[in-house]
Amino acid sequence: MARVVVVGAGMGGMAAAARLAVKRHQVTVVEQAATYGGKLGSFERDGFVFDTGPSLLTIPAVYRDLFNKTGGPLEGAVGELVDLDPAFGYRFPDGVTVDMPGVDPGVCAHVLGQALGGTAEADWRAFMARAASIWQVTRRPFLEAPLTGARDLLPLARNLGDVRTVAPFTSLRGLARHYLSDPRLRMLVDRYATYTGSDPRRAPAALATVPYVEQMFGAYHVAGGIRKLADALYERTLERGVAYRFSADVAEVLTTDAGVTGVRLGDGEVLEADVVVANADATHLYRDLLHDPRGAEPLKRLRRTTPSLSGFVLLLAVKGRTPGLRHHNVWFTGDYDAEFDSIFGRDAKPVHDPTIYVCAPDDDAMRPDADHESWFVLVNAPRHGTTGERGTVDWTAPGLAEPYRDRVLQVMADRGYDVRDRLLWSEVRTPADLEAGTRAPGGSIYGTSSNGARAAFLRPANASPVPGLYLVGGSSHPGGGLPLVGMSAEIVADLIGRA
Repeated sequence: MARVVVVGAGMGGMAAAARLAVKRHQVTVVEQAATYGGKLGSFERDGFVFDTGPSLLTIPAVYRDLFNKTGGPLEGAVGELVDLDPAFGYRFPDGVTVDMPGVDPGVCAHVLGQALGGTAEADWRAFMARAASIWQVTRRPFLEAPLTGARDLLPLARNLGDVRTVAPFTSLRGLARHYLSDPRLRMLVDRYATYTGSDPRRAPAALATVPYVEQMFGAYHVAGGIRKLADALYERTLERGVAYRFSADVAEVLTTDAGVTGVRLGDGEVLEADVVVANADATHLYRDLLHDPRGAEPLKRLRRTTPSLSGFVLLLAVKGRTPGLRHHNVWFTGDYDAEFDSIFGRDAKPVHDPTIYVCAPDDDAMRPDADHESWFVLVNAPRHGTTGERGTVDWTAPGLAEPYRDRVLQVMADRGYDVRDRLLWSEVRTPADLEAGTRAPGGSIYGTSSNGARAAFLRPANASPVPGLYLVGGSSHPGGGLPLVGMSAEIVADLIGRA
């Protein structure tokens, strides 16, 4: 039995803690905030409830496996998993709308064909077939196993057919152009790059697996909000004997030549450990917490990456019901390239005409009554920064956040969803707020982006160069999002079991 300290009570940290606890390790989770969940947060006011982080659950099998192996079924812990159908309401710049089914790529292709006409149905079927092939080739080496560098993929490289399938030097945008003649379908694919905080013009073709997974395995809501998943996981860890220290800031991961020895808190207290699992942002870990020369190489690699985009969020308490509003809504900009240039270009700035995502669950537990709606509004945004670093905006600058809120509300009105005269109140969350709340540098949602062919190999490995120090969560392998974070916890628990 090892003494394990987990730094951070996000979903990755709690999932790793649960898996390690059932293996009879002594686990303590240390969290700088006053509560658990990390980016999987919630906000409540006047009976309105908002998920302030992930708002969609895909590949629920990841969490079914986690809960089954730590004491009981997922549904017994969270209550009802709601299979969304339709899952998304899309509005394209020409005004055409599509209600996307929640599952089955073939059905989705038919719906797209009916709405868009031409060869849209056949094109989407062909694109999904290619995505399915990429998924089969990459699922094990890229998602379910540790990845420390390009050499781990040598078996894949020996099969030229697999290499052609994955197309490692083709962008997601390039793959979409090969299969999809309708620019609206290509716009739909572009959106999936933002699931990893990336630019579709630079993100790899392998991200075609993201829409495939969504349509193949379904899109789910947890009754009462996705935050209920964090509540259930926290309770499961308590049942397994995991201890928590909240409002306890880790100042340093302590090491010797032999490996980690524990952590030092901000007040000077030392927690001794045989194993440290960092659910902190990888850049924060290697730059600020690990004062060990063995962390220099991972930090050097991180500095060669492009950080992921951030998000500007509005929480809107809306009076009345909105015809045609779906659980998930995406209203596209007329110029997606301008949006990505505003975020990733040399002259970063708030996007003037952004794509707008709205999550408005038809869930009575998330609103005061059936005559109101809770709108979580998200637009892609540059990271926060105060030193003029490329790709950043000072979101704390006077006169920026509130006028930009008004701009987003105007864009929503221009696209047919004017709620300004129905607002009871609103809350604004900027990338600076995200950075302050989660210690994610600049408010980067996913740590590093997937921009560039080598991005997967620059993402920090789960096993650090320091014996006994492991990384879990969205900023380490295999990446961000609830399913991948859950997979990273399983990888880390297995690695510790082998050590």
